Amino acid sequence: MNRLALSLSRGIARVTDCALGPYQSAVIRIGFSATWLLFLLREFPHRHELYGPDGPWSRDLAEQLIADNGAFTALMWWDGGLWFEAVYALSVLTCIVLLLGWRTRTMSVLFMVGVLSLQNRSVFMGDGGDNVLHLMSIYLVLTRCGQVWSLDARRAARAREARARGERVVDRTGPALWGVFGLLLLTVTLAGRLDGDWFVPALLWTVWLAQAVWWGVGRLARGGELRILLDVIGNIVHNGALLVIMAEACLIYATAGWYKIQGSRWQDGTAVYYPLHLDYFSPWPALADLLSASGTFVLLITYGTVAVQVAFPFTLFNRRVKNVLLAVMMIEHAVIAVVLGLPFFSLAMIAADAVFLPTPFLRRLGGRAARARDRLVRRGGDRRAVVPAPRGPKDDEHTHVGFSA
Repeated sequence: MNRLALSLSRGIARVTDCALGPYQSAVIRIGFSATWLLFLLREFPHRHELYGPDGPWSRDLAEQLIADNGAFTALMWWDGGLWFEAVYALSVLTCIVLLLGWRTRTMSVLFMVGVLSLQNRSVFMGDGGDNVLHLMSIYLVLTRCGQVWSLDARRAARAREARARGERVVDRTGPALWGVFGLLLLTVTLAGRLDGDWFVPALLWTVWLAQAVWWGVGRLARGGELRILLDVIGNIVHNGALLVIMAEACLIYATAGWYKIQGSRWQDGTAVYYPLHLDYFSPWPALADLLSASGTFVLLITYGTVAVQVAFPFTLFNRRVKNVLLAVMMIEHAVIAVVLGLPFFSLAMIAADAVFLPTPFLRRLGGRAARARDRLVRRGGDRRAVVPAPRGPKDDEHTHVGFSA
């Protein structure tokens, strides 16, 4: 009994003391923001047909569906092409800023607003990758995804160094963003634009009020107890969201695998053959013909896909087997991206799988990226040293501080 109580206390302390998986949550942030950014940029010439006024899913149809399901979308707040262009441009900008990790809490909220606004405007324009992105954009709001590999981490490190030197650190950007977006949120709420399903408006107001409480306690509270309490709550929310993301990924693979088992084409080992010969999923017909030329190869890929998807949730109890299957699934998604022409679906699934990547591997990957960045900076510095300075005999000193790793 004492051993059980000790294990339970250690588990509670681990969940409350820190935000777990800082590298995994950073990869999720980078992966999903990059996926949505690349999609928006690729579809920029076709944006009006996909989500705008020129699409087959007209505004009247969208209004009828939203009135029925109460889905959140900012595109329906006002009519006109200018508002659509503003929402689309804000979505692109938010992806870039979230990718860099600047003000990740605020940017994750705006990222969610952009994803939901565009996808809920034309719900029949997406695929399975859009569904994953839809869910993960909501979960990302609840995580502390800027602990590493972000501009937020670099700013926090500089603030700690300044406090260690006895300097006073004042953040004016955070309160300014909080005030501006609070005013916008109040305006659209009073205008009745948030009528419908209660979840997204409640989430927006909860995050906004939580930021106010966090800033007020840090600014006004004399003792550190309240700040510690808020930090514990933030850790619990982050760790809970990370657990939900892991459960979501397992559920996706488990349901996909078990549904495949019930299909006759998956049972006889020929299911992989057919999508390779559909015009819609054959950007490289010659490559598809090469892969489907061997019946044995098609049989092995078909059965192997089902086995990996069904087995993956159970391999979480064995780290080595889990890592092997994780690598296999990521390679499989990369092949799907090339062979079937589904790059954004594959990127979304790889980003979701990243929550299971081992921390030592991610730290080594970050270290190699940092060393490669430093080499590029040194080479750039050498080139600048060769070129005479235009305003004097001495070159300017450049200080480069990259992402924390």
